Parts: sequence; structure tokens; C-alpha cells
Amino acid sequence: MSIPVTRIVLPTVAVMMLGFAVNHVASESRVETEPPPPATPPRAPFGLSVAATGIVEARSENIAIGSALPGIVAEVYVSSDRVGSRVAAGMPLFRVDDRHLKAQLAAHRATLRAQQAQLAKLEAMPRREEVPPIEAKVRAAESDLVLTSDALKRELSLRNRQVNTEENVVQRTTSRDGALHRLEQARAELALLRAGAWNADIEVARANVAQAQSVVDQDLVEIDRAIVRAPVDGDLLKVDVRPGEAVSTAPGKALVMLGDLKQLRIRVEIDEEDIPRFRANRAARACSRGDASQTRSLRFVRVEPYVVPKRSLAGETTERVDTRVLQVIYEFEDIRGGVHVGQQMDVYLDASTESQISE
Repeated sequence: MSIPVTRIVLPTVAVMMLGFAVNHVASESRVETEPPPPATPPRAPFGLSVAATGIVEARSENIAIGSALPGIVAEVYVSSDRVGSRVAAGMPLFRVDDRHLKAQLAAHRATLRAQQAQLAKLEAMPRREEVPPIEAKVRAAESDLVLTSDALKRELSLRNRQVNTEENVVQRTTSRDGALHRLEQARAELALLRAGAWNADIEVARANVAQAQSVVDQDLVEIDRAIVRAPVDGDLLKVDVRPGEAVSTAPGKALVMLGDLKQLRIRVEIDEEDIPRFRANRAARACSRGDASQTRSLRFVRVEPYVVPKRSLAGETTERVDTRVLQVIYEFEDIRGGVHVGQQMDVYLDASTESQISE
């Protein structure tokens, strides 16, 4: 006697479906444990606090050094390999091509020498060799006057004896007067020569020398400006310039970034809605992003009273970007490594009334 297939298949299918249903219910009802966060979230160290973000900066602030003159970079004295090293104030950082300035300086120095020579010529007057010819001219005029005076005397004697005419007397008189005027002219020229150059001419020559010297000094200043130097003692934070690159005086790109890393500070931005709860000279602590276990004590330095638009964004979805912030400068009491310029940190400021600290 054979058993129908349906009596075997249907119970088997029913058992399989029941097992699937039981397994599905069991898997859906299992509670999965959440994985731990990759980093411990920061917690406010004070009972009542103001949360803010801050950017680490050098004590001297981050100095973005540019070029005073536009042009092509001819030489870089501090390469990118020296980033992090110490430089002294006045140390050359890089130089812009200044060949045209040096050529201009050579031309202006030649003009200066010509003006100096002209002044020396005026101050040395009279020239020793120029005096004897004028003295001889005076003596010749004196001799001419003696001759014409003697001739006039003879003509007058003849006229008194009514031997000569009046016309001859007039001619001799005119000759004598001409000789007298020529003598006066020669003596005046000798006096002018011995007096030397006119003081006004010397002053004009001195002014020309001073003007030429000022042009040379201006060229020297421009050549010195072609060399960009460190304005203060500090550490190289970034070098973004290479020989052959074109640089301009327009703001925007920091060719060299410099700062004093002996003592780091942090520029804290407090949202405008938290400004009423902020108090200076209160305890403050900062922690790095991703390492909330290590907090660092901060020392209040100053408040920059001008409220500015918010620029340092924390990246949170609830963060407002259309707010304004009050910038407060704090100083790290103890660095102990692990803090870098430009790093963004979470900052908590004590807003209670019990933990006021002294400066």
C-alpha cells in the first residue's frame, strides 16, 4: 500500500517554514551592542562653562611675510628643509631680481660724481693759472693809460700856444678816457677772479649734489628692499617660495610664515550668544581634537574687543556660520609637546563664580 506524496511533502514544508519563522524572530529580537567611539568625546571640566573653539598660534602671532617689490625670485636663502628652525631678526630669507636697480644705481652714481666735481670746481676758484693773465691785462691797461694821458697833455700844451686844433684835443681826451675805462674793466675782472665763485652758484651746486645723493640713496634702499629679511626673531613655520617664481606685492599669499614658538598661544572664538557669560581671568582649559583625555591649562592674556565674523569652523551640523565671535587670547601654561601652530582645539572657559584665578 503506497503512501500519497502530498502526505509527506506538505508536513516537511510546514516544518521548514516553522523553522525559518523561529530563526527570523530570534535574529530580529537580538540586541546588538554598539561599538565604542573611536575617541572619548570631550567633557566640560567645570560645572558651568562656556564652550568655544581656538586656533593655536605663535606668541608673536603668525607673521605672513611677503615681498616689498614685485619681480622674479633670484635667490632663496632658507629652503623648505629649514622649516622649524630658528632665524634671527634681519636674517635674509629670499631676494627678488635687482639687476635693473643696480644698473640704475651705477648711472645715478655717475651723475653724483659729475655734480660733486662741479661743486669742487666752484669751491676751488680762482684757478691759480687764471690770475697772471688778468694781472698782465691790468698792467697793459695802466701803460695804455699813461701813454694816452701823456698824449693829451701834449695836445693841451699845443692848444694853449694856439698851434693845435680843438679836434686833436678831443681825440686825445677820448683816447685817454677809453684807456681809463679799459683799466677799470681789467681791475674789476681781476677782483672778480680773486673773489672766487659766487656764493649763490656754490649753493646751487651743493643742492644739485644733495639731489643726486638722494637719488643714489633711494636706489640703495630699493636694492635693500629687494632682499626680504626676517622682521623678528622666530621660527620658520612655512616656506612657499622658490627661485624663478614671480612674486607680487598683492596680499593673499604668504611666501614665508614666521612665528615665535618659545611660547604658544591660542586664539579662542566665543560665539556672540555666549559673550554675556564670559568672564576674563577665569580658569580655562583646552584639549586636542581626538584626545579629550589630556587637557591643558590656559592663562588669560587679553581680549580683542572688536567682534568679528566667525572664521574658525568646528564642522558640527548644528554650528552656525552666520554668527560673530569675540576673540580672546590665552597662553598655554605648559605645552609638553603635541600642540602645533594652526591646530584647532576645543576650549572650555569657567563661567562660574567660584574658580576665579589671578593673572
